[in-house]
Amino acid sequence: QVQLVESGGGLVQPGGSLRLSCAASEIIVRFYAMGWYRQAPGKQRDLVAGITSGGSTDYADSVKGRFTISRDNNKNTVYLQMNSLKPEDTAVYYCKVNWRGRDFWGQGTQVTVSS
Repeated sequence: QVQLVESGGGLVQPGGSLRLSCAASEIIVRFYAMGWYRQAPGKQRDLVAGITSGGSTDYADSVKGRFTISRDNNKNTVYLQMNSLKPEDTAVYYCKVNWRGRDFWGQGTQVTVSS
């Protein structure tokens, strides 16, 4: 069974930075497209950033220039570096992979941006 475990969330002041990690088991992340999503209270879950098996990346307009998705093949982990954080970035962040036609999600990690 594919498992994704996110970590790295927390409370940060506006303008601060956090790095989220998504450690995968039972799959090799470099073979699959992976995505980071977020969901704020009362809102739908939206794609924040994605990385393909070839290493191409894409970002939501709201985070372009501030967030960077990357992958460490040796650690089988996908990261989301978040800089210049804003209060509107507050949400639960999830990573996702589609494996054999099914979406697998991690448990999520809370990011709160507040002074």
